[in-house]
Amino acid sequence: MTVELISVGTELLLGNIVNTNSNYLSKKCAELGYSLYYQVTVGDNEERLSDAVTTALSRSDVIILTGGLGPTQDDMTKEAVAKVLKRDLVMDEISKNHIETYFAYRSCNGTVPSVITSNNWKQALKIVGSTAVDNENGTAPGYIIEVDSKIIILLPGPPFEMIPMFQKSIYPFLKSKQSKIFLSKMVKICGIGESKAETEILDLIEKQTNPTIAPYAKSGEVHFRITASADTEQEAMMLIQPVIDELYRRFGNNIYTIEEEETLEAVVVKLLLQKKYSLATAESCTGGLLTGCLVNVPGVSDVLQEGIITYSNEAKIKYLGVKPETLHTFGAVSPQTAEEMVRGVAKAANSSTALAITGVAGPDGGSPEKPVGTVYTACYVNGEVIIKKNHFNGTRQKVREQSVIQALDMLRRNLL
Repeated sequence: MTVELISVGTELLLGNIVNTNSNYLSKKCAELGYSLYYQVTVGDNEERLSDAVTTALSRSDVIILTGGLGPTQDDMTKEAVAKVLKRDLVMDEISKNHIETYFAYRSCNGTVPSVITSNNWKQALKIVGSTAVDNENGTAPGYIIEVDSKIIILLPGPPFEMIPMFQKSIYPFLKSKQSKIFLSKMVKICGIGESKAETEILDLIEKQTNPTIAPYAKSGEVHFRITASADTEQEAMMLIQPVIDELYRRFGNNIYTIEEEETLEAVVVKLLLQKKYSLATAESCTGGLLTGCLVNVPGVSDVLQEGIITYSNEAKIKYLGVKPETLHTFGAVSPQTAEEMVRGVAKAANSSTALAITGVAGPDGGSPEKPVGTVYTACYVNGEVIIKKNHFNGTRQKVREQSVIQALDMLRRNLL
């Protein structure tokens, strides 16, 4: 079955809000085995929204709309869908009672006024023939409409309302519409570029049927999604496992996880915990991005000793013990400085492992000898230091992100 996403909101078109809903729904639809061919963003205009719905109905089996279900005049998603379907809007008493209960509870806490303004009842109107879906985190319910062989789903725009509603009600509903079980596993790789990684499995991609393999390029990483369809989850996993085994045979420890939600930093923290090692970081061009990345991992407090940002030469000397003559002779961006940085932070924190990054993030500051994107990463494990030089392409932010991935992957490989 094919699905189409329609995101509603002028603020999305203007770039005032990042459309994270489409990102989330795309992943979930793929997980359910739906083919996503179109994503459309429409402003708060009933005529254009009606046109988008009409077009979607002509080419897709499932249409999911997000946004435009609120109480204000520019919230017109229900109105546009009702117009296309030639159906009336009627008051839904269950939704109305939910709004009353929601306001009563919130007004007791002083978070909303005690008087419900009349425009809020607009949210309790439903399209004739639709099924309302409870919103446990807001006042606008969602809706499911089945029209002949088509399904239209209306969801609220705020992610903190949309995601719980989708997980609890819409995901099981869509899953029930599939005759087969669809199972996916994500194989995540570091240390190999996208083109090389895809070349390595080109034969698998060319002869794929069930399961399928889809490559995804990430900053400093390549992910392969393997998806199989079968009558049971066990049968689907039996189809997927030989492909995972073959990828391990080809990529070895370049693969850092096959868990969908597991990040590289989480894998590194897990290894540190297993070995009962501590970690300290010293950052120059990344300016705390590495340490911030690690802090996102629950449980990191058991291993992370400290992180020091030493952007200036003076800070490198003062806090890390980098020798002035090293900086004078070789410069801040050099393997010599990177080594003194990593040894210095390991000593200062009395840590068994450490990472240090120094480089030219750009867009200015490069030279013929050290162009923009030149980065030295140093990894310290129990007194041994490994240093790697890289040249990363892209914006200042991309250089910094790739530097962080490089550092984490160096430590991961040294801990294995």
